[in-house]
Amino acid sequence: MKKLWDISPPIHAQAPVFPGDTAYSQVWAATIGPGCPVNVSAITLSPHVGAHADAPLHYDPSGAAIGAVALDAFLGPCRVIHAMGCGPLVRPEHIAHALGALPPRVLVRVYERQPQDRFDDNLPAFAPDTVEQLADLGVRLIGIDSASIDPASSKTLDSHQTIRRRGLRVLENLLLDDVPEGDYELIALPLKLTTADASPVRAVLREL
Repeated sequence: MKKLWDISPPIHAQAPVFPGDTAYSQVWAATIGPGCPVNVSAITLSPHVGAHADAPLHYDPSGAAIGAVALDAFLGPCRVIHAMGCGPLVRPEHIAHALGALPPRVLVRVYERQPQDRFDDNLPAFAPDTVEQLADLGVRLIGIDSASIDPASSKTLDSHQTIRRRGLRVLENLLLDDVPEGDYELIALPLKLTTADASPVRAVLREL
């Protein structure tokens, strides 16, 4: 059986979220007991909690909701590239060593260990020219193990605007702590949320 890497961080009430975003919470609508055979809960969360796929609607007022986005970009051959210690931005020189014969999906690991007990205000992000370079090389989806492809303080979201213009898909907040650099099959399908700006994904990598 081919090895699987689960690259989705755990989602729970203490999972860090972008400042001001809606954290995960859960209440029980029904519990097993006399007259009730099942447990049923209700959950509240931002669609950006945990590993997630942004929809164009997140960064484009006329963009598609996540339920209208084609799924093909989220499934198929993928390369994980290590850029730990790159500083605030992943620049082209940080990933140049791994750009030969690229598959259509690239995930960049920026953390030795992803912080899961706090939001990283200084999260590493993509430089827009790195996104441009990957698009020029035929990449259709980019991903990162930080909470955003743009710096947390950014108001212009230059890398998000680059993926909008180039038609790329994006995964954020992946958990790549134990994933060696190399090629895999990516499976990270968003939910068919017909009006949402993003969707949680259960992202996995499978050895080729």
